[in-house]
Amino acid sequence: MTQPASLDLLLTRIADALDRLAPPPAPPVDLAGADAFSWHAESDRLVPVPAVSRVELKLLRGVERVRDILLENTEQFAAGFPANNALLWGSRGMGKSSLVKAIHAEVLTSMPAGAPGKLKLVEIHREDIPSLPRLLDQLRGEPHRFILFCDDLSFDHDDAAYKSLKAVLDGGIEGRPANVVLYATSNRRHLMPRDMIDNERSSAVNPGEAVEEKISLSDRFGLWLGFHACDQQTYLAIIRGYVERYGIEIDDPSLVAEANEWAVTRGGRSGRVAWQYIQDLAGRRRYKLE
Repeated sequence: MTQPASLDLLLTRIADALDRLAPPPAPPVDLAGADAFSWHAESDRLVPVPAVSRVELKLLRGVERVRDILLENTEQFAAGFPANNALLWGSRGMGKSSLVKAIHAEVLTSMPAGAPGKLKLVEIHREDIPSLPRLLDQLRGEPHRFILFCDDLSFDHDDAAYKSLKAVLDGGIEGRPANVVLYATSNRRHLMPRDMIDNERSSAVNPGEAVEEKISLSDRFGLWLGFHACDQQTYLAIIRGYVERYGIEIDDPSLVAEANEWAVTRGGRSGRVAWQYIQDLAGRRRYKLE
């Protein structure tokens, strides 16, 4: 049965009105225009990051072994060869996220000028993990290589987002794009709280299968790179490296005494604590950290 012409006209007018009310589509992002981007899941947009906050690779001390492993993995990925997803896990403040950003800068500067695509860093927030398939759709087929970077990744009770990440890491039916690799940092080796895993053991009908389901996510990362709390020697080496880099004048006995006192007041030693002390020292002595 055909509709009256007046009804067709009314529907057309309603459709036109809805089109006028809808926001205009976002302009395409120039991926060649920046080296780093932030993923905004609510609008499915990559937003350029003009200047990434990072530390020079040579200033990261006490992590030489994992630094070399991740650097080699990133170099082969940037050169167009297969590479692994990487999970950087362990102690707080020991440079996990700093290492990812520093290695991106290091590899970016060493790429040949005539390379068809550059190495891009794309930050995605933990709460936006379910939107990863949409992000991969935008990156698939691009000439550039992309490190997807998720800082402080972990999952809590009743959080089903880890299933979305498992599907992405496995690649699904299409497979993970060859020009994309995922680097994530976490304080937890298996990305789940210890009590969550223990509860699965005690409450599940088949405890072994339940635990395997929870911890199998971390198995999807080809590289597990552990970061551990630093000793006093490493802590002081980090601080001396900063002092030398920024030309801060202070005699070594005073530096050691102040740095150790700072660590005591902060309840421990780490790369983050060392940087906080350097900021305090530079401020008191009127140096700029540039």
